[in-house]
Amino acid sequence: MKQFRPYHFPPLYQLTSALPKGSAAAGSGAGIGSAEEWQAALSDGYRQGQREGYEAGLDQGRADGFPVGQSEGLQRGIEEGRAMALAQFEELSKPIDAMLKGLKKLKTDMRAAQRKEVVDLVGKIARQVIRAELALQPVQLLALVEEALSVMPPSRDAVEVFLNPEELRRVLELDPKRAKKWTLLPDPALEPGECRVRSGDNEVDAGCQGRLNAVMDQVREQLLEEEDAQ
Repeated sequence: MKQFRPYHFPPLYQLTSALPKGSAAAGSGAGIGSAEEWQAALSDGYRQGQREGYEAGLDQGRADGFPVGQSEGLQRGIEEGRAMALAQFEELSKPIDAMLKGLKKLKTDMRAAQRKEVVDLVGKIARQVIRAELALQPVQLLALVEEALSVMPPSRDAVEVFLNPEELRRVLELDPKRAKKWTLLPDPALEPGECRVRSGDNEVDAGCQGRLNAVMDQVREQLLEEEDAQ
């Protein structure tokens, strides 16, 4: 709150002493000056008091307002500096964010490529193992036929089994008794290890490739789940 210094009007004797000589009439009540002189003295005192009061108020306002203005200016400067620093930081961080996103995508692509390579490698190894096993024991294809028939609807029709011609010849040589349970037919379009089972209107792919593909799908899903967990 602003403070003002009170002004005290000068005593009357100072006013009368300041009047021109001869202006007072002894014994007539005019010893202290005429009305015009009183009015002039009062106006001068009012103006002097007003000026001194204004100057005192101005000095006090400056004294009170400087700390407040200094504090507000300092706070505003801090806020503006912080805003400018944040804006500059965001501008400088844009290339870094883009680089981090690129690295993340590169890492994801590398993992996907590694996952594909692992699945392909497992598939190749599995196919080689299956071919080697069937080359030694081709009658294992008959076990696949029995498994396929167990999931097919029952039918009174004869069961036809289509095999690669070379594997069919070896199966008939190694286990002719078991092979007589079904009608075995050659199919040159089938790769070694593949076979089809048909009974009436139902036909099932009982070969190794279909089973291997199902296993590989499970391997891919498991690798994806592990990557998501990480």
